[in-house]
Amino acid sequence: MKTRILGKTGATISEVGFGAWQIGGSWGDVSETDGKRALNAALDSGVTFVDTADVYGDGRSEKIIAAVLKERGGEKPFVATKAGRRLNPHVTEGYTGANIEAFIDRSLGNLGVETLDLVQLHCPPTEVYYRPDLFGALDQLVTKGKIRHYGVSVEKVEEALKAIEYPGVATVQIIYNIFRQRPQDLFFAEAKKKHVGVIVRVPLASGLLSGKITPDTAFAADDHRNFNRHGEAFDVGETFAGVPFEAALEAVEQLRPLVPAGVPMAQFALRWILEQEAVSVVIPGARNEAQAQSNAAASALPAIDGETRAAIAALYARLVKVHVHHRW
Repeated sequence: MKTRILGKTGATISEVGFGAWQIGGSWGDVSETDGKRALNAALDSGVTFVDTADVYGDGRSEKIIAAVLKERGGEKPFVATKAGRRLNPHVTEGYTGANIEAFIDRSLGNLGVETLDLVQLHCPPTEVYYRPDLFGALDQLVTKGKIRHYGVSVEKVEEALKAIEYPGVATVQIIYNIFRQRPQDLFFAEAKKKHVGVIVRVPLASGLLSGKITPDTAFAADDHRNFNRHGEAFDVGETFAGVPFEAALEAVEQLRPLVPAGVPMAQFALRWILEQEAVSVVIPGARNEAQAQSNAAASALPAIDGETRAAIAALYARLVKVHVHHRW
């Protein structure tokens, strides 16, 4: 497993991390036992970065992580969580220092630690990024010792660019994958210039880039790929990267010939992301041991040749860009 530096945190972490949304909820039935096995498999494969949130299963994800790390003992991975989505309604006015601190206190309990490694504002409304008082409150929470570092998880490139104007923002989590290429146009260069860590989520477009989803694939009622296809519950960009299902399946079929023989498409898609030097870590999810091990193996793949990268860029421009590029 190769490592990279996580921006201003200075932490050395695995370039492939573990996204813990799936072991929390909204992905169909993933038992606690399977969740623990998936996380253990990732850690055994060299993963040293885990990303979660307080709303993943209403704290379930954080508690599973705490239980696994307690059972394992020894050196702990870097654990990032998120705060803000517990607000109901989820509006700008709710993003106050007091509310965020209360959410952080709950995460401290769920994770069983005295200080959180990294807290990310969890895809707040755009107006929040224009609230210097809130970022000042986060600075105070660092001073208090409740958090070591803070960052943001964003929906839009514009939000990311605004966020990194604040000197205390150590990381930005953003969607970037073969179907969502806009961050590489400007944001990555700016983040690199300011030594901001980049955490890439939804790297497989909710499983589409595994190449295993078909028009007949059935998703459970409590799987967001069933209930959020049009943004009914949260930003539609989080589900299938915002690409209409049928258009995405066509793009997957045209991507298939570009994947080297013997390489799983999911690993290839992760490798494509890791070609970007500005990326600190990519955080695919996993619902079982095999998926976690396969994700981690992407770190060992060789670089993708220029001709293939050009073909992927052309595929995006031809089939996908019109659906997503202007929106996020």
